[in-house]
Amino acid sequence: MKVKKKKKDGLVYKVIAGGCLFLFAIILLSSILDVGIKLRETALFGSFGIYVEILFYIIVFAVVFIAIVYPIVKIVKSPSLSIVTTMDPLDSKAISAYKKVAKNIIEANDLKEEDVLLLTNYKTNEELLMNLQVVFNQSIKQELNKIIIANAKTVMISTAICQSARFDMVTVFGVNLKMIKELVEKCGFRPSMTNLSKLTVNVFSTALIAEGLENLSLEDVLPKSTMNSVSEIPMLGKTIESITQGVANALMTIRIGCVCRRYLFNDGTVITKEEIRKQAYKETLKLIPIVIADTVTFFPKKVVRFFNKKETVEEV
Repeated sequence: MKVKKKKKDGLVYKVIAGGCLFLFAIILLSSILDVGIKLRETALFGSFGIYVEILFYIIVFAVVFIAIVYPIVKIVKSPSLSIVTTMDPLDSKAISAYKKVAKNIIEANDLKEEDVLLLTNYKTNEELLMNLQVVFNQSIKQELNKIIIANAKTVMISTAICQSARFDMVTVFGVNLKMIKELVEKCGFRPSMTNLSKLTVNVFSTALIAEGLENLSLEDVLPKSTMNSVSEIPMLGKTIESITQGVANALMTIRIGCVCRRYLFNDGTVITKEEIRKQAYKETLKLIPIVIADTVTFFPKKVVRFFNKKETVEEV
């Protein structure tokens, strides 16, 4: 009964994930067509508007393929170790998957010589499994944190500077997909399709939240007394709003990265949703100060300069 329920739950998540991808595709296509039509109708291009529109579509679809379609294909085509949960860890199919994972890890990582030896020189299948665990714990985990932090910084900076809600949504979706792809490549395998479906739903939800955060104002964050003080300093309010939006998006990106990492390292064991949620929140709180410390100094000059340019244009 439990196996049937698990399969049914997995199917539900896959259907929901497929729906999320379909809905995102419609939203993205609608935005692209809207911009394309505006380019065609722009008086500046005249009779060449149609060619500008076509060129725009070609460039955008190339970017979409590289940033969204390719990562999805890369993730799905990666080997999954979820088969180990339903068969003997030393079954011939499982061992074949482990060997492929070991090869992928060596190709995707700049491993120490001793780690490479562990994954290539082994006498028994049991030794291969033990060596994989050693390499995961000693080398791969550290690299995964670096990937999560780097992508969270990208999200924080891009969504803080850009003042377009739709662009924020696409950026967060694309960067989170890229992060999951990089995590999968570093590990040499992907989570099960059920867990991948759950991650897809999380990524889509995060992208929608990122779009809504563009409407976030200081009144939603700061008390009234503080607001009065902030409003007296030119451009400080806008800068704080931008940084707040960036930090919020970075937090959600870190959480998705931590959940993905947990799926990768626990796909062969029993772990509850509550455990994953608690662990993800704890790890997110540990990593977010690092992200903020590395990027917050970027904002004052860049963001203030952006808004000053915007105000100058409006005055003219």
